[in-house]
Amino acid sequence: MSKPTILIVDDSPTVRQQVGIALAQAGYQVAEAEDGIEGLNAIRQNERIALVILDVNMPEMNGLEMLEELDRSGRKGEPPVLMLTTEGQPSLVKRAKTAGARGWIVKPFKADQLVATVEKLTAVATPA
Repeated sequence: MSKPTILIVDDSPTVRQQVGIALAQAGYQVAEAEDGIEGLNAIRQNERIALVILDVNMPEMNGLEMLEELDRSGRKGEPPVLMLTTEGQPSLVKRAKTAGARGWIVKPFKADQLVATVEKLTAVATPA
């Protein structure tokens, strides 16, 4: 059985590529979006997304706005969201957790740490 699909929402093509390679090497399917609007559309169009890796700073709709929109639409925590960002201010972390984020990793990230966190979150999200 293949591992689930992970949606990477980041405006940086380089970050999407780095995260995508790390996840693909660990056996995950990968989908990508450039901003929060594309991310919301991807979630609405693909029920197989098991986890979202979400940046904070993006044009159009930032990651916190996307997360809060998921919360407002009744999808708080579904799919689970892992924030991956250069930001680390406690107020932003608190805002994200209030809106349903399950974790927060500050860039630059270590691929093994990211994959381990994804493994943990998808194991919780996907019943055995």
